[in-house]
Parts: sequence; C-alpha cells; structure tokens
Amino acid sequence: MHDIEPYYNWRDYYIASEDKLSPFYQRQYSEFHFTDRIYNHYIHPQWDNFGSSTLYCKVLYANYEQQIAVIEFMGEWNDAVHNDIMELKRSLIDPMISAGITKYVLIGENVLNFHASDELYYEEWYEDIKDEGGWILALNFRQHVVNEMQQGKIHYYFNTGEHYNNVLWRKVKPQDMSEFAESLLLRSLG
Repeated sequence: MHDIEPYYNWRDYYIASEDKLSPFYQRQYSEFHFTDRIYNHYIHPQWDNFGSSTLYCKVLYANYEQQIAVIEFMGEWNDAVHNDIMELKRSLIDPMISAGITKYVLIGENVLNFHASDELYYEEWYEDIKDEGGWILALNFRQHVVNEMQQGKIHYYFNTGEHYNNVLWRKVKPQDMSEFAESLLLRSLG
C-alpha cells in the first residue's frame, strides 16, 4: 500500500497545500517518512489525513469559479466503526462548501471496502449543495463498494453505479472536469 500514490499529473494546475482556501493549506509532506497507515500497512506520505484512521484523501483539483473539486480516496470507508463521513464532512467538505464548492467528483479506485451506518451526513452534504445546482459524483469505485453504498442507501445522495465505473478521467484536463462530469451525469439520465 505504501507504493500507491495519489494521482500527481495535475500538480501543474493545482496543489492543495498552496491553496489558501484549502483545509490542507501549508501542509508539509515528506517523501521519505511514512507515518500514516491503514491498519498495519503504511501508506504513501502524499495522502492527506482528515481525521479518519482508515480513509485518506487527496484533493487533486479545486476550481472556485467552476465550483468543483476532484478528490481521490484511499483505504477503507468505514462509517459503521469510524464514522468516516462525519470526519470527511466536518474536516474537508464543510470548509470547501464555505469556499463555494458545490460539485464534487470523488475518485474511488483505491477504496477497498465501504461499511455503512446512517445517512445523516450524506443527506446533510447533499442538502448543503443541491440548491446551488451541486452534485456528488462517485467515479471508479469498485463494484462491491458500489453495491455496499447502494445497500447503505448512499446512492440517494451520490451519483454512483456501474455507468460511473471504468471512466477514463485521467485523460481529461482538470479545467475541463466540470463539463466532463456533467456530461456523464446527463448521459446516465438519458
């Protein structure tokens, strides 16, 4: 797990630690000291800790004019034991909403499991952004994770499902991500 890095090809466009509106502003990273881990496995030091002991993230891109953020995740999304959604909502999403972000692309290729609890924080997140035309799109989550999210009724708040898996999002320039994501959303409605 320590070899899995967050996607880094967009660093010429955005770096969260250099964004004054980011919750990770001025965060220092090491390439050599591995401190965070998921259970007994150290993870790459470029992942950001937002308060969960099993789920880490990296804000790959935020554009306040387009009101969009792209966030990659790594680990186990565990609401049942660790209340990861509460930590995510309070530590990362609430500050982003305050800064004007209403559209979220969540990249889940490295999310290994999902354990649901209640839907309150998902509903709150959705309610916070829906009047601004906002949405939450879950891309490339593993099929068993999508199934677990649907069993937990998260799909009422996240746009998730088979049609959002195997999406080649890395071929899109970050400044085109909002238009790309909205085209995916429209295509799935048709």
